[in-house]
Amino acid sequence: MSRRPGGRNRGVSGDRVRDLRARWETDCLALAPQVVSVLIGVNDTWRRYTHDDPTSAADFARDYRHILEATRRTGARLVLVEPFLVPRDDAQRGWRADLDPKVEVVRRLAAEFDATLVAVDALFQAADVDDRVWTRDGVHPTPFGHALIAQAWLRAVTPTA
Repeated sequence: MSRRPGGRNRGVSGDRVRDLRARWETDCLALAPQVVSVLIGVNDTWRRYTHDDPTSAADFARDYRHILEATRRTGARLVLVEPFLVPRDDAQRGWRADLDPKVEVVRRLAAEFDATLVAVDALFQAADVDDRVWTRDGVHPTPFGHALIAQAWLRAVTPTA
């Protein structure tokens, strides 16, 4: 009896959408997935502020659209997770100017590609708890932050009875 392998995390720390696009065929599509879940975008924002290396919303949308078009041709189900930020200070609060248009791109692409949207940016913004519970640096989730994302993902992809 043949059994398909379980889920695979192909994320690479620090990747931006252009990096994901460059390795999409090999790291994702070659695995013939049935479900593809994508969380990308905060590094596109982060690099603008830490390395003066911005990714415009238009370039972000172009590269993201490319990976979704390639994936759609395989028939895999698409699950798009919003990039998110839990600002730790005033400087990071300023990152919203760059991140918010990218979140909107993901929302529009989810609608256009009939993908399941996991709205974690909105969820983190609405969560009424000390932000250090969710992340220590504004970007990388703590175990509690990962749990919040996982619960939102499961709610989004689980059919309602």
